[in-house]
Amino acid sequence: MPSRYDLSRHELAALLADQPGYRVDQVWDGLHRRAAGPEELTDLPKALRARLAAELPPALRPVADHTSDAGDTRKWLWELQDGVRIETVLMLYSASRSDGRSGRERATVCVSTQAGCAMGCGFCATGQAGFDRNLSVGEIVEQVIEAVRAARPRRLSNVVFMGMGEPLANYDRTWGAVERMHDDLGLSARHLTLSTVGVVPGIRRLAREALPVNLAVSLHAADDTLRDELVPINKRYPLGMLTAACEEYLAAKGRRLSFEWALIDGVNDRRSDASQLSRIALPLRAHVNLIPLNPTPGWPTKGTPPEGVRRFRDLLVDLGVNATVRRNRGTDIAAACGQLRADTSVAISAPSR
Repeated sequence: MPSRYDLSRHELAALLADQPGYRVDQVWDGLHRRAAGPEELTDLPKALRARLAAELPPALRPVADHTSDAGDTRKWLWELQDGVRIETVLMLYSASRSDGRSGRERATVCVSTQAGCAMGCGFCATGQAGFDRNLSVGEIVEQVIEAVRAARPRRLSNVVFMGMGEPLANYDRTWGAVERMHDDLGLSARHLTLSTVGVVPGIRRLAREALPVNLAVSLHAADDTLRDELVPINKRYPLGMLTAACEEYLAAKGRRLSFEWALIDGVNDRRSDASQLSRIALPLRAHVNLIPLNPTPGWPTKGTPPEGVRRFRDLLVDLGVNATVRRNRGTDIAAACGQLRADTSVAISAPSR
């Protein structure tokens, strides 16, 4: 049975062929723009609401719901219709204004595109767990709908495809979800970010798409020997190929490129690493997001301590690189970068610094 958001508008029209034509727009806009369930669409007859609820069940069944950071970080564990599990993370922010008052409130959701991941990055909990399957368009979109509902009265301002899985390894469904979010949920392309470990054919396809979404590359190493070890797909698409694809994307879209760099103590946080990274980042005008490696059960290496993180950032800045340190959110509920593993247990780390 198709899930609630797996139907296209054309398929929804076929389902509602016995209804007046305007019902299609009412249902479609209600599900997407209003992020409402069928039972909440009070402009529909009661019998039709009941029928839609029965014929279009949700894809996501909540198994666990954890909060952290005084309620500003929330992680859901969902079970899909076939029993596989995924996780979604919602982060709430209040921007401070120069006059000291609270600024515009916003929300970001981190969505999964696969159940598990086949990329094999050892320091990532999702990669340690292995791969189950690709998610459908509806399963991806429904994560965003749940975040829209949970974020209220805040507006969901950003969607990042940085949850479980490699988005560009599930390209067609991921891009279908991007188009749905842009066209039907009303999210701007500049507020949609796709993250990849370096699937070069996917980056080149993105360069040919109409929507100029943001691209973030999980780099983690700036020489092929080390990156082969940390990010195994580098053996197929080494740094030369990856940077050439990034150049193509920049030329086509003119969007800022981001490099994600998980700092691992004594592994990729040395002066030589900063120098190598600058030689890649500067020609691409890339922004570097530094992320202290978050603890996972299957990876014994520790993240760089705070003073080392600051030192590495300063080295990059001195070399002319635009670099910032990303604040860890939700480490105590295993909701931070690299910690998603679709498990009900969350007690794997100390509270965030």
